[in-house]
Amino acid sequence: MTLKVIGTGFGRTGTDSLREALNILGFGPTHHMFEVLGNEQATAAWRAVAAGSRPDWDMLFKGYSACVDWPSAFYWRQLIAAYPRAKVILTVRSSESWWESFNKTLLPVLRKSTDQSSLGVALIAKQVFAGGDPFDKSHAIATFEANNAAVKAQVPTKHLLVYQLGAGWGPLCAHLGVAVPNVPYPSRNAAEEFTIVPKP
Repeated sequence: MTLKVIGTGFGRTGTDSLREALNILGFGPTHHMFEVLGNEQATAAWRAVAAGSRPDWDMLFKGYSACVDWPSAFYWRQLIAAYPRAKVILTVRSSESWWESFNKTLLPVLRKSTDQSSLGVALIAKQVFAGGDPFDKSHAIATFEANNAAVKAQVPTKHLLVYQLGAGWGPLCAHLGVAVPNVPYPSRNAAEEFTIVPKP
């Protein structure tokens, strides 16, 4: 099995809803941070990558056809090179609304974490937001916007969908070349419902 879809958007841009949407459309199983939580083998493998070990992408994504959210979204350049035929999806929302969601959900988890090798600290805090403090709004937003700009600049248009949060099935199905299913587009993991136990 090889990756057919690569998500490049930050966490809190509708990645869990996209995960479910891709599964409904037959592009799953879809890898997401939730696939790592509670899975000791996956946690150890991703922690090793975050610590600098050379990744074995085929092993990390064994059994998956798509990936979205962190940790994979941080490595989008390497993944696109490894799976050049994959469709790419950049999930986006306004910078302010992203910050509000990130600040309410993931930042409290990072603030409480005492495990320096966790993906939250070692990958998200120290690498995704390298060069500054993820708790600093201006730095966090600048990092978010820089990632979006880099994806748009580096991924060929024919492979890329810039998917606005709330856009529904239409753009996604058109990008993937499939029919719109007769079910509502998923709405999952809203800030009000956010939980993350255990920590990866």
